[in-house]
Amino acid sequence: MPQIRIGTRASPLAVWQAEHVRDALYAAHPGIQVEIIRMTTSGDILLDAPLHSLGGKGLFVKEIEEALLAEHVDVAVHSMKDVPAQQPEGLEIAAIMAREDVRDAFVSNSVVHPEQLKPGARVGSSSLRRRAQLLQHYPHLQVDDLRGNVATRLRKLDEGQYEAIILAVAGLKRLQLGARISTALPVEQSLPAVGQGAVGIEIRSEDTQTRALLQALIDPATQQCVLAERSMNRILGGDCRLPVAALAEWRGQSMYLRGLVASPDGARLLRAEADGADPVVLGQTVAEQLLAQGAAAIIKEIQSQ
Repeated sequence: MPQIRIGTRASPLAVWQAEHVRDALYAAHPGIQVEIIRMTTSGDILLDAPLHSLGGKGLFVKEIEEALLAEHVDVAVHSMKDVPAQQPEGLEIAAIMAREDVRDAFVSNSVVHPEQLKPGARVGSSSLRRRAQLLQHYPHLQVDDLRGNVATRLRKLDEGQYEAIILAVAGLKRLQLGARISTALPVEQSLPAVGQGAVGIEIRSEDTQTRALLQALIDPATQQCVLAERSMNRILGGDCRLPVAALAEWRGQSMYLRGLVASPDGARLLRAEADGADPVVLGQTVAEQLLAQGAAAIIKEIQSQ
């Protein structure tokens, strides 16, 4: 029987994702042998500076992709929101699995909803996207950088370093920590990151045998939605540091895509939406609407910092 070596970050959530893929492979191909290889990435080591100042979420996939290219592993498992819009030469996302809840989670030990926080209350988030949308609704709050895995972030909240923190609902649910969610923020208030809630599997483009094994793990509806979101993001620059948000959803036979670009302080927030059947064209349409509203100026300003 075939053997598959899965490369993953060593964090508990990343390992959950790798085990999720392993279990799906076991179910689809009885007798297959799967090994999970844990790795430490630059994003896991460089915790003393904001993520956006270090090069963004691509830091969480760089070393795993290098191991994939060097054939030390056969597949790389990622949270799709961490994967830059452009793949390195010779690599591709071969499968995207069914999506979990896409929403952002407001987590606090003192209040249920962000509107209950007092002026100047400290909220933690590593995401410029979350920061911008939170400040757009609640400009009286103080949003500070928060790094580390889910357990580390919750510990900092419990120690009183923050009044509240913003995490992904999907990650908390997958770690059996859904009870920590105070409020799941509606997407109209906090549009999610590109690919949020979706697990993707990356392979070497030439590896046709592994690609064939992964076909059974694809969720076609999710894969098409994430493709639309990533198409939009690619045109906007594909930079994980940017406060860019997107969510594609199926409505009957048509796909509906919402996109957002914001200044980090939430003062400028551009929105666009469209529907269509072709995910790549749909992403291009929404990106062009955002660019027509002035998204390029916001992006250029952030990239120059």
